[in-house]
Amino acid sequence: MTITDVPCIPESRLPGELAAALPTSTPAAPWSCRVRAVLWVQRAASPLPSSSPFAARSRPWALGGFVDYLESPVGPYREVLVGQLLSGSGLPVVHIPFIAVDSLPSVHGGRAHWRLPKAWAAFRGDIGTGAAHADGDGWSISVRATPGGLRFPVVGPLRHDQGVGVATSSLRGTARLARVQVEASGVTLNGWLGGGRHLGLVAEGRMVVGAPG
Repeated sequence: MTITDVPCIPESRLPGELAAALPTSTPAAPWSCRVRAVLWVQRAASPLPSSSPFAARSRPWALGGFVDYLESPVGPYREVLVGQLLSGSGLPVVHIPFIAVDSLPSVHGGRAHWRLPKAWAAFRGDIGTGAAHADGDGWSISVRATPGGLRFPVVGPLRHDQGVGVATSSLRGTARLARVQVEASGVTLNGWLGGGRHLGLVAEGRMVVGAPG
């Protein structure tokens, strides 16, 4: 399977001309990154087709995020992602069929090292101020986060399974609870996420993204 064949929803497909522009190599995992992010959880029916090996394990909850990678092994970049919660494991695991970034090295790294279906997107806004927007080929996602309460320490993993083993992203930093307004459009994203207000976090800190295994 090549990096263009990573399973995904239509909004995360990789056009041939973009694949041809990717670097031929990127640093392998783990990636140590400094990040700030808006994360949210919402009820959402799975967008996975019945042919997906994860369809039978999918639960009706999605985890979304806008992430600023202020430092990473491939330089700064921005990212939007949505994963579907899976059943059948002791600790929470998500499968990520949609993810997009504004960095060609990150597109290559995500697909080559984690089988993450990274696509290209243009971003505007500033996650640091709680509002961000991403546009891709026929889709868009906007978030506006309203934090409240005191900042608290956060130490925890995010596990994702892309069919090559479970990979763990460990975040150590601080966060505040937030209400996150989400608006999504696209052939799949509109029905999957739609629009709504959800519980989430505004977080920042150091994240280490481990290899799948």
